[in-house]
Formats: sequence, structure tokens, C-alpha cells
Amino acid sequence: MSAGTEQHTQQEQRLQREESVVASVPDGLFIGGSWRPAASGATFGVEDPSRARELRTVADAGAEDARAAVEAAAAAQEKWAATAPRERSEILRRGYELLMQRQEELALLMTLEMGKPLAEARGEVAYAAEFFRWFAEEAVRVEGGYQTSPDGKDRFVVMKRPVGPVLLITPWNFPLAMGTRKIGPAIAAGCTMIVKPAEQTPLTMLKLAEIMVEAGVPEGVLNVLTTSRPGEVVEPLLRGGVIRKLSFTGSTQVGRLLLEQSAEQVLRVSLELGGNAPFIVCADADLDKAVEGAMAAKMRNIGEACTAANRMYVHASVAVEFAERLASRMGALTVGRGTETGTDVGPLIDEAGRSKVDELVADAVKRGAKVLTGGEHTEGEGYFYAPTVLTGVSPESALMSQEIFGPVAPILTFTDEDEVIAAANDTEYGLVSYLFTENLERAFRISEKLDTGMIGLNKGVVSNPAAPFGGVKASGLGREGGRIGLDEFLETRYLAMPLA
Repeated sequence: MSAGTEQHTQQEQRLQREESVVASVPDGLFIGGSWRPAASGATFGVEDPSRARELRTVADAGAEDARAAVEAAAAAQEKWAATAPRERSEILRRGYELLMQRQEELALLMTLEMGKPLAEARGEVAYAAEFFRWFAEEAVRVEGGYQTSPDGKDRFVVMKRPVGPVLLITPWNFPLAMGTRKIGPAIAAGCTMIVKPAEQTPLTMLKLAEIMVEAGVPEGVLNVLTTSRPGEVVEPLLRGGVIRKLSFTGSTQVGRLLLEQSAEQVLRVSLELGGNAPFIVCADADLDKAVEGAMAAKMRNIGEACTAANRMYVHASVAVEFAERLASRMGALTVGRGTETGTDVGPLIDEAGRSKVDELVADAVKRGAKVLTGGEHTEGEGYFYAPTVLTGVSPESALMSQEIFGPVAPILTFTDEDEVIAAANDTEYGLVSYLFTENLERAFRISEKLDTGMIGLNKGVVSNPAAPFGGVKASGLGREGGRIGLDEFLETRYLAMPLA
């Protein structure tokens, strides 16, 4: 067999594998333990962003399907809440094991509908599975308390119970991990749930639902609504009086709308919203660490992450060297289909996402920025954009106030510590900051003044299932992950009794 023939055969085998993985995903709504079409019979298409082609169609839920899902969740709530914590823990443990056993299949599916390279997708499966393992361990540690009243006459017994049916809305950029980060604590706490995945990436969630049935989730506990009309589905759920908590990850604009809708029924709300992360490199920073951290903070998930470094502030004394080294690393990355061997950077999610990056870079260049590498999208099928480093960026540039959500690193310089702290905090967002310095006193001094919910000190990744993820200001409310991530799904009450 010639080399060309062998290569063609391997390509055909890869395409057949892709088609097989996509075909294995249920295409219906999951309600009350059953797969079913939308009541209207409507469907919508899911696109492969690397080829701008439809992968398949899935059921398109409407208001009638939302009512069916909330009825199923409500009917299952009492029995599910009474389930032994160990039983819920074991379901999550089995879920963890099944995810890891199917890492390759899930990674390929995620890459096909979202675009990230397979290596990153495999990493997301492992990260996602860890949420199930973490909350499996926490499910049996929901604690209350016993105390004496100050006057000694009463005793207080503090108890925790599940908040009730919950609505979980997940984003397209981490279609598996953001699902397990919400589903894990809901199961551990004893809440039934309705999950509404992003319309761009519903296939991964549908596959996860199938896996969780295998792990032992009872009928009605987990319900999944895929829809291209989220307003028609979500608003009646929030206003209907049955759902008791909303957990949403997405844009600040949508989060504000959902917060308004949740106010009518006074729902418990967790919102993980937009970010505009500053990345600060001090004069005494270890540049090896700083460049490595910048690659992680900027290029994780193709830059399509709320935690992505959006504004890089580098001390003037090291700015030239840092920029050159970062541009060298970014320029050497291979752009291509995430399924192809050697790909470092996959496509952006859709044409709208790529057009936004194009516009932000063009605006920065118009205002005086210099392109060290990249600066343009690639031609041909798919929504690809070259990894880009910009220097001499004006603070007035649009990309300084908007989430870039793409592989673009804008670099500004500073000379004064107070100056860079003020610049870093000069945003409505407050999700995460990154700080690189070898001086311990400076690290604490700056960290205490940064107005964000999380700080990466000499590292470019802060996410961990054991840590409380979340931000301040317009970046959201509440926390996900860690012990506090379980508390978000629990109500605290106490019993007071006299002791004669």
C-alpha cells in the first residue's frame, strides 16, 4: 500500500469514527427518565465549527416540554431528597468512573461540536469527572449543628436540606465540565434538576445524561431540555413557582435578565458571568513562569473562556522581552481541526465569534497597536483565527473593556504598582486576576487590592473542583466547587426547643 493510499484510508477511518460517535448520541429531550421528541416535533441543527457543517439535529424544546420537565422534577423531588447520602454518593462515584472509561469518546464528541483540540478535550473530560468524584466525597458530609442558646434555656438543632428542584444552564465553551460542576452538587444535595445546555453544544450534555442513567440516577431526577429558543423555555420555568434555584454560566447580559426573572419567585441564584481578567507581570517576575502562565491563561480553550487573560499589563523593564517570547510561542502554534494530530488551536465557535475577534483586533490596530504575530483569520472552511499578540495597545481600545473570547493577547506596559492595580480594577467585571512576582510581600500587597473573586499567583490556571470558583461585581453571584459549592444547593434551618 502506497503512503498516499494509507493516508487516505486513515482519513476515512477517522471520519467513520467521528460519524459513529455523533450517531451514538440520543437526539431527543430527556424528561422523567425517557427520551422523547419535542412536543411540536421541532428540531435544530448542531454545527461542526471546524468545517461550518451540520453534525446532526436534536429536539428543539418549547414551553410545553418545559412544563413536562418541571412536573417530572417536582414529582421526583421528595423521594430523591429522602435518598441516603451514601446512595447519592455512589451514583456520583459511578458517574466519575464511567466518564473516565469513556474519555476518548467524550473528547472526540466535544471536539466535533465545540472545536477544541482533542488533547484539551481529554483534559476537560478528566476535569469534569473530578467534579463528580469531589461531590461524591462531599455528599456524605452534609453537616448541621447543636448549640445552647445564650441564656441557656433553649437548644438549637441546625439542619440542612436540599433547596428543591433546580434549573441548571450551561455554556458552550466547557460543555462537559460546566455540566458536572452543577449536576454534581445537585445530586449530592438531593435536588432534582432540569439542565438546559447551550444550543451550540448540546450533544455532550445529551451523552452525559445517558451516562448518568447508567450510573443509577432515578427517573425524574435529571431532565435535559435542548432548545434553540431558550427564552421560551427558561422564563416560564423561573416564574412558574416550582424551581427553587437557578445556576447559570454565561454572559453578564443574559445573567442580568435571568436575575430579574428569578426575583419574582425569590429564587436562590448562582451566576458565573463574564470576565475581563488582568494579567500582571512585575519587574521581578520569573519570565519563564510568566510566559508559561500567559500561554495557559490566554490559550486554554482557544481563549474562549471567562477566565482567559484579557488584558496583559507588563512592567516596562521586561515588556519587550516578554512580548517577544510570548509572540514566539503563540506564532509557533498549529491551527487546524481539533481532530487532527498536531493541532494546538482549533476553530472559534461560530462566525459571530470570529467576526467579533476580527473587529476587536482591527479597532486596536486602528488605535495604534502593533501586531507581533497573527492578527487575522484564516481563509477556507471553519471559523479559525490565528494566535495573536499585540503591543502598544491603547487603553481606549474596545478589547480592553470587552471579553475577547479568542486567541488574542493585548499587551500594555506600566511602571507604578498603584497604577497597574487601578488599571486592573477599572472594569465592571471581577472574576479572576493573574499576578507574577517573586516578591512575597508584593504578592500579598497587590493580591489584597485586586477586586476579583480569584487570583492566580505565578500560575495561569485557577480552576479546581475543590476550590470555590466565582467572581464579584458583574462577574456573578455565589460560588461553584469546593465545600461552598454544595452549600449553594442546600437550605439551612434550625429547630429551637426549650430545655426545662
